Amino acid sequence: MPQTPHVERHFTSSEIVRDVVIGMADGLTVPFALAAGLSGAIQATGIVVTAGLAEIAAGSIAMGLGGYLAAKSDAEHYAAEKRREEREVREIPREEMNEVADIFREYGVAEEHITPVVEAMTLRPKEWVDFMMRFELGLEKPDPRRARTSAAVIAGAYVAGGLVPLLPYMLLRSAASALVFSCVITLIALCIFGYVKGSYTGARKWKSALQTTITGGLAAAAAFGIARAIS
Repeated sequence: MPQTPHVERHFTSSEIVRDVVIGMADGLTVPFALAAGLSGAIQATGIVVTAGLAEIAAGSIAMGLGGYLAAKSDAEHYAAEKRREEREVREIPREEMNEVADIFREYGVAEEHITPVVEAMTLRPKEWVDFMMRFELGLEKPDPRRARTSAAVIAGAYVAGGLVPLLPYMLLRSAASALVFSCVITLIALCIFGYVKGSYTGARKWKSALQTTITGGLAAAAAFGIARAIS
C-alpha cells in the first residue's frame, strides 16, 4: 500500500517575525497615541503631521539602534561562552565529559550507551563544543548579519506602522475629522496586524488581534485624555 511521504514544515524565520512585531507594534501605537494626544490640544493638522513625522524618524532610529545593539550583544555573549567552553574542553576534559553524560541522562539514555557516545565525542573537539553550547547553555550560533538585518527590519516596520495613523492628517484639514479617520484605520490595522501575528506565532489569531487592538486603543485614549486635560 503506497504511503504518503511525511514532510515536516517548520517556521524558521522567527527572528524576523519578532523584529517585525516589535517595530510594527510600536510604530502603530506610539504615533497613533501622539497624534490623538495632539488632536486633544490643538486643531492644526500640519502640526500633528510635523510632530508625527519627527516622532517616526526618531522612533525608527532608536528602535533600529536598539535592535542592532541587542543582536550584537547576543553575538558577543555567544562568542565569549564559546571561548570558555573551548578552554574547558582543553583544560578540564573529564569534568566536561561528566557534563555531557549528565545531559544524556536527562534525556533518559541508558548508562551503557552513554560512555561510548561521550568517548566518541571527545575525538571531535569542535563538535563537542557545539554540543555543549546548544544543550548545556541553550545557545544557538547567531547569524553574523543578524544585527544589521534586525536594525533594518525593526526600523522599516516602525516607519510603515507609524505612517498609518498619520495618513488622515496628511489628507484632511480638520484635526477632529482626521482623528476619527485615524482611529478607524489604525484600529483596523492593529486588528489585521494582530491577526497576522497570531498566524505566524501559533497563537489564537482572533485573540491576538483583539489584544493588539485593545492595547493600541488604550494607549491612544490615554494620550488623548491627558492632552485634553492639560489643554
